[in-house]
Amino acid sequence: MSDQQPSSLNWQCAMDAEPSAVKTLYEDMLKHKPLNGLAPALAQAYLALAYMYERGGTLFICGNGGSMADAIHISGELLKSFARARPLPHEFERRLLLEPDGSALAASLQTGLRAHVLGLNPALLSAASNDLPLPGVGYAQELLALARPGDVLLGISTSGKARNVHLAVSVARAQEMTTIGLTGAAPNPLADRVDIPIAVPERETFRAQELHEALYHQLCLMLEARFF
Repeated sequence: MSDQQPSSLNWQCAMDAEPSAVKTLYEDMLKHKPLNGLAPALAQAYLALAYMYERGGTLFICGNGGSMADAIHISGELLKSFARARPLPHEFERRLLLEPDGSALAASLQTGLRAHVLGLNPALLSAASNDLPLPGVGYAQELLALARPGDVLLGISTSGKARNVHLAVSVARAQEMTTIGLTGAAPNPLADRVDIPIAVPERETFRAQELHEALYHQLCLMLEARFF
């Protein structure tokens, strides 16, 4: 990746410069409807995340109900091997081998990509609900404490109207993070305000979630191909 984050105007040129494994995955998606119409948005999300990971950043993810389950699913695909082997960095493995159980750990551990799901800390959520006057502010509070400029927020909402996701987006924008929205059919409020909207052509919640899963699996495959 270059030192300049790809914009919405030059994403196609940036994709052309990606490793062949990434391009193969991207081209495979172009063959499948209705995902092919979402390929440009997914490419932009991929490039933003690749740029962030190159610089040691963290992906923060949030959603409600089934979308929170999707957020957890995404983090699981990123934090360990998904479809490819992820060997440990050689210098880390060398240091690890000097520790108790180092050999067993080195034989078991897999390199991950940093991903944090907002809302999994019940102590924080209950404290925010009890102590802070604004309803739905838990994700925003957690993001404020943990995120840094240059990180990325992925907000998932099939309706695009989830209040707590919108509050997190406001904090992300103020923290100079890139924002990605995974939503149902556009127009919707979340797609209208994030940097990179990925709006699937479905309004029925479960149908939108089915397409969301296919999209984020493709995104995770592309990121894994890029870094491993």
